[in-house]
Amino acid sequence: MAKKKQQPGTDAPETGQDLAGSDYHIPVLLHETISGLNIKPGGIYVDCTFGGGGHSKVILSHLNEQGKLIAFDQDEDAKQNIPDDDRVIFVPHNFRHLYRFLRLHNITQVDGIMADLGVSSHQFDEGDRGFSTRFNANLDMRMDRRQTTTAFDIVNTYSEQQLHKLFEQYGEVTNAKTLARSIVQMRSTVSMQTIDGFKNALRELVKGNPKKYFAQVFQALRMEVNDETGALKEMLSQTPPLLKPGGRLAIISFHSIEDRIVKNFFRRGSFDEPEDNPFTNNPTVSELIIITKKPVMASDSEAKLNPRSRSAKLRVAEKK
Repeated sequence: MAKKKQQPGTDAPETGQDLAGSDYHIPVLLHETISGLNIKPGGIYVDCTFGGGGHSKVILSHLNEQGKLIAFDQDEDAKQNIPDDDRVIFVPHNFRHLYRFLRLHNITQVDGIMADLGVSSHQFDEGDRGFSTRFNANLDMRMDRRQTTTAFDIVNTYSEQQLHKLFEQYGEVTNAKTLARSIVQMRSTVSMQTIDGFKNALRELVKGNPKKYFAQVFQALRMEVNDETGALKEMLSQTPPLLKPGGRLAIISFHSIEDRIVKNFFRRGSFDEPEDNPFTNNPTVSELIIITKKPVMASDSEAKLNPRSRSAKLRVAEKK
């Protein structure tokens, strides 16, 4: 039986507030992202982070019967949100494999690509996933549960230097070096396999607000478990040849490292920081034209409704 089409051109919610009733995930900067994509009714679009389908739903509402949406999500829980619409192709894999799976579906170029980075509200609220400090569960944090490495594996096997680096870079943890050393010293005698076990073992090391401190520690572990910066770089590198001339790329980030990666790629087509040397020639090789000169931030009303949006930054670029 063919899937039903959502009626093209029908009105759909365009703000996070309109989708506040979603119990899976409230899409961030929804209206701004859709506007930035400059959607063509008969175009082909990619949602790299399908999640609860909030952004995808609105993209579909702007497409006609010839339009198509390819939705990526490595989390198997996202499958429950796939709309009954034969314009949708769902790819249950990490967006780092963007080019490969588009080619498998005989798609060589698209009109727009978007990604809402980070963790969905659903993942935070599912206690057994190990993303949140609010629940006691195994120290897991895998977005794709088909992979083997968990947060506990990292805590239990990484060297002091490796732990120090990830806590400092990904979590901006104040006492990252001390934390790393303490984990290495204690892990052979103290169980850190569960969230409570991990927090209890390190409670005396907490600097400032315990909730904020462990949120930063957990963020660092999650980003390492899922190789989030590595996946982002791989995905971005594949976008210029995949976009049609005039096609748009919209990325929402929640961490300064991710935002810097996106900004550098949009500006120079690479991920390296420019050398501060007047005698060094750094020609611009980017195939993209920056649409958002500064990152777009959530409005006060959206930030009040959805606290997660407070740290969100949207950048949009267009293929030359």
